Amino acid sequence: MLRAFSCQDGTLREASGPLSQAQWIDLLEPTPDEIARVTRESGLTIPSEAALNEIESSSRLATRHGALYLSMSLVSRAETEPRSNAAGFILTPDRLITVRFATSRVFDTYMAQLPQTDIPRGSGAHLLVGLLEAVVDRQADALEQVRTELETISHRIFSEDMAAASGRKREDALLRASLVTLGRMGDLLSHIRESQVSAGRIVPYVETAAAQWLPPDLPPRLHTLDQDVASLIHFDTYLNEKLQFLLDATLGFINIAQNNVMKVLTVASVVGIPPVLVAGIYGMNFKFMPEYDWAWGYPYGLAIIVLTAIIPLAIFKWRNWI
Repeated sequence: MLRAFSCQDGTLREASGPLSQAQWIDLLEPTPDEIARVTRESGLTIPSEAALNEIESSSRLATRHGALYLSMSLVSRAETEPRSNAAGFILTPDRLITVRFATSRVFDTYMAQLPQTDIPRGSGAHLLVGLLEAVVDRQADALEQVRTELETISHRIFSEDMAAASGRKREDALLRASLVTLGRMGDLLSHIRESQVSAGRIVPYVETAAAQWLPPDLPPRLHTLDQDVASLIHFDTYLNEKLQFLLDATLGFINIAQNNVMKVLTVASVVGIPPVLVAGIYGMNFKFMPEYDWAWGYPYGLAIIVLTAIIPLAIFKWRNWI
C-alpha cells in the first residue's frame, strides 16, 4: 500500500497528486509496481525486506548521494505475541520515505495526528524526528506495562497465599502460569531492547550526517531523544534484572515443591521397609519356627509390623524432617 502526504494549508495531509510533491511517502508491504513508481518519481532506491533486516551497522546506517538510508526494528504484537519487524527510512532535505513490511501501531497513530501537527513545509527531517519520538514513547509505554505485570507476578509469588498453597495443585498451576508470563515478558523485553538499540544508533547518526541541512530546531530535540533512549535502556536493564530474579524465585519454588514430593515418597519408602522385612521373615515356610506354635503369634507379628513402622516415623518427626 502506498500513501503520500504533502503540506496543505500549513498542515500535512494525505495527497493523491504526484509523488514528487509529497513530503512523506509511506510504503506498507509495497508491490513491485509501487516500488518502481516511487523509484521513478523520487530518484531514490527503495530497499528490500532482506536489506532492512541486515544487522551490520553499515547496512542499517548509510549515506548515498546525499540521502540517508536508515533502518530499525519495531516491536509489534501479532495475536498477542511480540514480533520484531524492520522499518526503513530514506531521508533527504525535503522528503521522507518509509518502507514497512508489517503494520505498526506507532505509524498509524502518528498518521492520524498529522492534520493537527505543525510541520514546516519541505522538511522530511521533522517527520523523521516526530516518528522517532513516537517510537520512543511507545517503547516507554511498553516498558511501563512490563513493570506493572512484573510487580503483579512478584506480589503473587511472594504472597501468603503461595505459602498456604504449598504442595497443592493450585500452587502448581500458579507457578506454571507465572513461569509462562515471565517467559512472555522476557521475549517482549528482548524485542524492545533491539528497537532501543536501533533508535540509539539512528539519532546520533542523523544529527551528524545531516548536520549541514538539518533545521536548527531539530538538534535540541534529537539530543533530548538520545537522552530518552539512554534512560529507557537503563530502565530496560533494571526490568531484565527483576525478571531474572522472579524467574529464579519461581524455579526455586518449583524445586521446593518437587523436593516436598520426593521427601514424602522417601519417607513412605523408608517407613515401609521394616514392616515388609518382618512380614517376609514370618512368611517363610520353615518347619521349625517357634512363633507358629504360639497362641498369640499372629497378634505378636502384627504388633511388630506396626512398631517397626512407627519407630522410623517417630525418628523423622524428632529430627524435624517431616
